[in-house]
Amino acid sequence: MAVLVRGGTLVTHDRSFRGDILCDDGLIVAVGDGLEVPAGADVIDATGQYVMPGGIDPHTHMQLPFMGTVACDDFFTGTSAALAGGTTSIIDFVIPDPGENLISAYEKWRGWAEPSAADYGFHVAVTWWDDSVHQDMETLVKKFGVNSFKHFMAYKGAIMAPDDVLVPSFARCVELGAIPTVHAENGELVYYLQQKLLEMGITGPEAHPLSRPPGVEGEAASRAIRIAEAIGSPLYLVHVSTRDALDEITYARSKGQRVFGECLAGHLLLDDSVYQDPNWDSAAAHVMSPPFRPAGHQDALWRGLQTGNLQTTATDHCVFCADQKAMGKDNFTQIPNGTAGVEDRMSVMWEEGVNQGRLSMNEFVAVTSTNAAKIFNIFPRKGSLEVGADADIVVWDADGKRTISAATHHSNVDFNIFEGKTVTGIPSHTIANGKVVWRDGELNVEAGAGRYLERPAYPAVYEVLTKRAELNTPMAVDR
Repeated sequence: MAVLVRGGTLVTHDRSFRGDILCDDGLIVAVGDGLEVPAGADVIDATGQYVMPGGIDPHTHMQLPFMGTVACDDFFTGTSAALAGGTTSIIDFVIPDPGENLISAYEKWRGWAEPSAADYGFHVAVTWWDDSVHQDMETLVKKFGVNSFKHFMAYKGAIMAPDDVLVPSFARCVELGAIPTVHAENGELVYYLQQKLLEMGITGPEAHPLSRPPGVEGEAASRAIRIAEAIGSPLYLVHVSTRDALDEITYARSKGQRVFGECLAGHLLLDDSVYQDPNWDSAAAHVMSPPFRPAGHQDALWRGLQTGNLQTTATDHCVFCADQKAMGKDNFTQIPNGTAGVEDRMSVMWEEGVNQGRLSMNEFVAVTSTNAAKIFNIFPRKGSLEVGADADIVVWDADGKRTISAATHHSNVDFNIFEGKTVTGIPSHTIANGKVVWRDGELNVEAGAGRYLERPAYPAVYEVLTKRAELNTPMAVDR
């Protein structure tokens, strides 16, 4: 059935204008003013509302096996929650165990993701290195459309990638036209501080941020950036949470280095006081890595978005219920790391960004959708309202209100880090692949409706990057 969105103000990353959008067979087929209504079309009256590209969350972990348990949102429940909040695509993570074949891990995750209600792609983590990893990266890029590889600089003794993994993997990314991404925390320092805190008898959630101070992130960000610079690779830093890491990104970008930064909705709003909650369950529910930071870092992150030194917003949606968090009751290092957010990111960013004057509507679209599509090479298929793009659209009621609560959200998790926050600005309709899946508070999703997103490599750009690396000169290539 065709869907006509009529009478709204269309908002993209670079302009706003009055218009209608006609969707058919999963695509945007016409954009204009006063479009005719096809016979039998579902007509959405968007008068007085904004019509924007559906959100893209480039950092989620659905159904993740982690720290002795499995995240309680699977791909169906997690993407259903995303659609309820106006996010129509996610990029999740394949995380092989050290020694595990990358292709086998990828195929396992693809099987888990089949029930997804929204479109999804994968970053693939490089957690170890040998000749098979070198070859599997090429297969993933050329056969399966993976153009980004994740590197955890934290989690010593598990999935941490030391420099002797980062260097060959970054170099392989350059050869293949893929972009390396990093979780920037110095894993050796984190492990040392964790052990010192436990020796001091500090075992509760309050120890978590103490074991991962801002400098731990700043050092790792600096090291990753300089490795990328030496090799001639672009770099994407996930969940930037500190002024320290942002300063490293800003400095590198000022020299022309292609470094991209992502921040989380939670890190923009919350500070480390959440770990002082006398209720252990509440404090533990906020345990994630990097942790929420001391007051002051939040303002720096907003400035990063405003200046363009941070380009994307995400959630790191990785949820564990109270009984799972309780695994670390006597040892904070055993609390499964992760919080929710995939349903709330868009509204929280509108409330604290647009409504507070920190972001324009066009900047909102850029940081919640278009920039991620551009960086990961799925623009204009995603993140745009162009004819021929996927019909992933959110109709936004800027006057609509919602109070966020675990009692009413669509995730399986029993806690919400934004609990009790009232937001003004909510989706009245979400359209995914041309189907209305959220309408005035009612969710109508189908397991398996989501499609796998192949993301092409960047061969032309990387030929230039490789040449510049050989010449040992600064990069000056724009995507």
